[in-house]
Amino acid sequence: MRVTTEIFVSALMRRVFGDGGFAAVLRRGAAEAGAVFIVTRNRMGEAALYGPAAQTAYGSGPPGGRQFTLVGESLDEPSLDARLAREQRFDSDIWVVELEPGSTALADLVELTKP
Repeated sequence: MRVTTEIFVSALMRRVFGDGGFAAVLRRGAAEAGAVFIVTRNRMGEAALYGPAAQTAYGSGPPGGRQFTLVGESLDEPSLDARLAREQRFDSDIWVVELEPGSTALADLVELTKP
């Protein structure tokens, strides 16, 4: 059984804060099953956007946790906003979480897959 999106986001944020990082919910979607998008920024202010991995990334084994894939990198603010607006038109229940992971790498916080 998969945990609700609200619990997943809350646990992710607690872990980031516990490791000395920062996290904020930019958009709150459906508590039960909204898709989660993660935004990170580099020192130049460019954003990377991670979204839910395609169903084919999950394989045939038992279901595990949520998997994410890079859907946009080196995005400026207008490009990021446009991409998120497109995603929101497709699914109005999305969550957008911005993370500054601190001392922990993003790959240690969530499962990343190749597109």
